[in-house]
Amino acid sequence: MKLSIIIVSYNVKFYLMQCLDSIKRAIDGIDAEIFVVDNHSKDDTVEYLTATDHDVKLIASHHNNGFAKANNMAIRQTSGEYVLLINPDTFVGENTIKECLDFMDSHPNAGGLGLQMLNCDGSQALESRRGKPTPMTSFYKMSGLCAKFPTHKRFGKYYMCGMSWNTPGKIEIISGAFMMMRKTALDKVGLLDEDFFMYGEDIDLSYRLMTEGYDNWYIPAKILHYKGESTQKSSFRYVHVFYEAMLIFLRKHYSHTGFWLYIPIKTAIYVKASFALVKILTDNVNKMLGFTTRKNRRNVKYVFIGKVNSLEACRQIANRNGLIAEYIESDEYSNKLGHTMLHINADNDNKVYAVYDITAYKYETILEIFSLKPNKDILIGTYLPQHNMIITDKEIIS
Repeated sequence: MKLSIIIVSYNVKFYLMQCLDSIKRAIDGIDAEIFVVDNHSKDDTVEYLTATDHDVKLIASHHNNGFAKANNMAIRQTSGEYVLLINPDTFVGENTIKECLDFMDSHPNAGGLGLQMLNCDGSQALESRRGKPTPMTSFYKMSGLCAKFPTHKRFGKYYMCGMSWNTPGKIEIISGAFMMMRKTALDKVGLLDEDFFMYGEDIDLSYRLMTEGYDNWYIPAKILHYKGESTQKSSFRYVHVFYEAMLIFLRKHYSHTGFWLYIPIKTAIYVKASFALVKILTDNVNKMLGFTTRKNRRNVKYVFIGKVNSLEACRQIANRNGLIAEYIESDEYSNKLGHTMLHINADNDNKVYAVYDITAYKYETILEIFSLKPNKDILIGTYLPQHNMIITDKEIIS
């Protein structure tokens, strides 16, 4: 077997449907197996997969075991030459996985590989390539210097911003949202550290691959990562789990450093966590009191692009949900550039979802269209005819 794919899912049934659809297209002709580990979802994910998807090897946990433990449950059952960990709130291009496998085959010392993750507006996600979180790199990240000077050689090393986005290159940390690893390397360095409930385990595993002499690589193949659908980033639980993971990593790998390094970084983590909690509390209070920002008051428009039958189905969904909508008959053969060839009124007052019919445009074409001309006011949407639903970063509409 060439590849074992593992998806850990928690209450994201519809995003998981799309992720699986894109993966099945991408592994056509590849000897691969797919594991879904469900972390005790309450949205009928297990029932859906049991009834409809017999190609997936389902592991239905009776508890929410976290990301690391759930992945390890599946890794122990894999038989592939390579193991791919991928988030359910992603979709991949039709050739993405083949590109990754070809690269790993041609680089025998590659222990792991990551790729170019896109945000919903088509821009590159900075976390696609990350540097090793040394004490000083961590301090620059936590203190805000990295965000203020992202391209600085020293301050911006956390996101390795000096690298080209368009050519392969060695990196230090691979994102767990898409992490392909050589199984022999994984056997050597060990499984994910289950002390991490969520977040940080990808940094820890990448770090261990490096210390064992393997290379970690970035290649410019693309996926979309919605971010925030697998986790509730506006919750107190998120802040607690995220910053606790940072402390676990710090204690595990840098507790031997001098007092003058360890204590300032630890202090920065607590300060950052405190500010994050205050912001969440303030936002929640404002929401309860009915206060909204200009951003939240923006008009939202849906531009549906696809085949006639799909457009008619989208029209019915739009009417049923009271959406402001426009309908464009098109496919990638008649209009390879999609919405970028249309005059769309998107600005500070108007946000637009360009919703692509996935029977008219391949996933990789949608990714290319958005990456060629990112626009923070025009976001990716997809229409899945087989499920008759629209997927955006914020909601599922049916």
